[in-house]
Amino acid sequence: MRHLLLFRHIDEVVKSGSIRKAAEVLAITPSALNRQILAVEEELGVQIFERLPRGVRLSTAGELLVHHIRNQVSDFVRLQSQIADLSGVRRGHVSIACSQALLPYFLPKQIERYRGDHPGVTFSVAVRDREAAEQSLVDYSSDVALIFEPVRLADCQTLLTIRQPIHAVLAADHPLANKEQLGLEDIIAFPLALPSLPYGVRSLLDAAASRKNIQLQAAIQSDSFEFLRHVVHHGHTITFQIEIGLPMPDEVDLGVVRRPLRGRDVPPGRLHLTQLKGRSLPVAAARFADQLQSTFAQHFECI
Repeated sequence: MRHLLLFRHIDEVVKSGSIRKAAEVLAITPSALNRQILAVEEELGVQIFERLPRGVRLSTAGELLVHHIRNQVSDFVRLQSQIADLSGVRRGHVSIACSQALLPYFLPKQIERYRGDHPGVTFSVAVRDREAAEQSLVDYSSDVALIFEPVRLADCQTLLTIRQPIHAVLAADHPLANKEQLGLEDIIAFPLALPSLPYGVRSLLDAAASRKNIQLQAAIQSDSFEFLRHVVHHGHTITFQIEIGLPMPDEVDLGVVRRPLRGRDVPPGRLHLTQLKGRSLPVAAARFADQLQSTFAQHFECI
């Protein structure tokens, strides 16, 4: 499949933005890689890259070619998965883009459950914010994405959406720990550890506060939910997370409790399981997406 190798070389140049950098990744010489590109341009009769002082940029024709390349590579990977299935050996690779909330509890269990039945399947998981997760589907670097409060979804096909209430996370000895639910008026009396602005949890909190003419002041701000969760062990600081990013009610998170925010103050957000619109997923990725849909339907409120 020599043409697929050439396709991957061209795609690497696109990702690297430079023939020299792509050649380093591919372990070939820049001159050899440039000759491959020139041969393709000669065959097409048009430049696919604009040569810039510090790299290269896709031409309009090049954008069309790269879209074709990524479709071809994806189709070939899907074919490999289907052929493996014929022999009864489920192999393949599943690439996932997701928010941080899926990392500590939900995804590890789901991946190990799937690999228990299909140990030949490998996984890669990339933490991406809302826009980057959608873009990873478009550029085929991810098969599926789990996106909380997506920005656009114009190029995505939503497989399932679940409702995700926001919870306050606080120390077990916090003055508010004995309440079953918390409102915005409760939490603003204490220091808040807030996620950074690009994240869906922060956008929902800010929108809710704006509706009530309340300003949320971040005593601590971070793009790491793991860091924010550990902050609450020390003092009266409160942080926030969606339901799927927290231990199950029967699991112990020593010294920390979770309390849902009242829905009339902060309405639940939406977590979308998505793939690229019009793409046929490889077998392993499609089966894993089916497993996620089944799990969501069993344990969460679907929309």
